[in-house]
Amino acid sequence: MKLSYIYEIVLFVALILLQTLLLNRISLFGIATPVLYIYFLLKLPVGRNLYYVITSAFLMGLIIDIFLNTPGMNAAAITIVAALRKNILGLFFEREGYDDFVPGINTAAGPFVRFTIFMVLLHLTLLFFIESFTLFNLKNTLLRIATSSVITIPLIIALDSLMFRRKAGEQ
Repeated sequence: MKLSYIYEIVLFVALILLQTLLLNRISLFGIATPVLYIYFLLKLPVGRNLYYVITSAFLMGLIIDIFLNTPGMNAAAITIVAALRKNILGLFFEREGYDDFVPGINTAAGPFVRFTIFMVLLHLTLLFFIESFTLFNLKNTLLRIATSSVITIPLIIALDSLMFRRKAGEQ
């Protein structure tokens, strides 16, 4: 088994445990909740098979739904984002010869930050609109999307900066 797949399995399990055991217990003012498990989709290599990406995203969402007793909301939102991931990557990164390229703050800081912002906003928009399933309280839903994004995006960038620091002397 390739080392990258082992890394992805460890990241998959760690993010699920972090999200279900810690982050979902955090609710700032009853509206903002950090959603860090989307980081798994951000860190998959660009050339990863679409079926692998969609299947692993669905499993992650399903496991989180089981732990949090939410009927398929996380699974639906992250599966839709996973299906769109390849096209979204093309908006922010060059397409030629980067099948093994893993987006990150240390490889392409500007595109990675824009990619992260877009993916987080898309995921949280889908998640909170699926959760509310109405446009009746649109103001509250938009507030939840905005505040959760403001918490999630810096967490993802900080996590990526800590996990993938450049080695001393490397340029």
